[in-house]
Amino acid sequence: MVKQQDSLKRKKIDTLDFRYHIVLLVLPLILFSLVFTFAMPSSQHDFLSLSLICIVYLFGYSLSYYLHQGRIIRLWQHLEQVVNINDATYELVHLSSQYQDEHAFLDALLNKAVGVIDGAEMGSIILVNPRTNELKFECTVGLDLLQLQKLKFHLEQSFEFRLTDGRCDRVVVIDNMQHVNAASNLTQEEQDILLTAATQPIRSTLSSPIHIDGKLYAMLNLDSGNYGAFNDYDRNLVGILTHEASNAIALYQKSQQIQKLANTDPLTGLYNRKRFEERLSQWQHKPQLGSFLVILDMDNLKTINDIHGHQAGDHAITALADAMKTIWPHKALLGRFGGDEFVLICHGPEHKLVKELAELAALLDNPKAGFKVQFSAGIADYQGDWHQAFKQADSAMYLEKRTKKSLKQA
Repeated sequence: MVKQQDSLKRKKIDTLDFRYHIVLLVLPLILFSLVFTFAMPSSQHDFLSLSLICIVYLFGYSLSYYLHQGRIIRLWQHLEQVVNINDATYELVHLSSQYQDEHAFLDALLNKAVGVIDGAEMGSIILVNPRTNELKFECTVGLDLLQLQKLKFHLEQSFEFRLTDGRCDRVVVIDNMQHVNAASNLTQEEQDILLTAATQPIRSTLSSPIHIDGKLYAMLNLDSGNYGAFNDYDRNLVGILTHEASNAIALYQKSQQIQKLANTDPLTGLYNRKRFEERLSQWQHKPQLGSFLVILDMDNLKTINDIHGHQAGDHAITALADAMKTIWPHKALLGRFGGDEFVLICHGPEHKLVKELAELAALLDNPKAGFKVQFSAGIADYQGDWHQAFKQADSAMYLEKRTKKSLKQA
């Protein structure tokens, strides 16, 4: 965002230069003098009265100008903070793709919130489970997150809920946290955790709900070690911030959903072919273990579709994908290349991989489903040549498939 270099940014808003001061001061004094000279007889007493009037006028003018400038400065500070909030949310929205996950995005949001609200020294974002109303501390600044995550409490126990009669529709300010927590049904141990999770005791808090698509998503809490650290002015600023934050989070979630749809198979959640091949460039080879490409192809998808219907066929595909995620939960690339063909890249050694494929087959042998998911697999050593490894694994997979057919016919 381009920063403007104009009179507004130089804080010369609504100022009076020297000429205006001369006019506003000298003209009234001249008028007073003319009135006393021509309308009243000249005397020393009249001169003293004129001097007193002039002094009172000068004092009144100076006081009104001082108060006026103070008000302008406060308005400027308010405007500057609103601009900072706008810049912060603008940056969050336009750099959302750089955050690894939603936690990182919320952490960045919280840090910016603590930075733009003057009284804030600490803060937290508490997520609300929409089904159970359970609360979870997602990220913190200046607070012990691990300690706070030990708390098991619900929305109904929060002061945001209690002070808004359950509506959770406005920003609330707490001047003395200890009195508020004491009035709740939290245990003494839970109250102590809330009050001592920071290096200094939390004495006042400002809490604002964050709604997304009309539903309560989270609460933004800003904390201070001072009593009465927040006022209506801060309340308004945080109201603006959380409104913009709601839009930023909603846009972030939508961008992540679009990215997920573009990179993953919608039925199984595995990488699609395009994303799988993109991730290959980031694969870390381990010479001591070796890297292997595995192609899996279901043997009986057509039979399942013909006998049990296509919904059962989709269930069989997702069952295989879920089983693959179970066997290779980490440090493997898993993808669905379409139809009933699946691909994975993982580390060896090869005998370990053969054992894992046997575990995969055993995991899919589930008679409760009404059918057994069967597959053939081909393994190839992967040294960075994707096309060569794919060709070898594909040939090995079809060889296994033909061998199974021959044994079945024999």
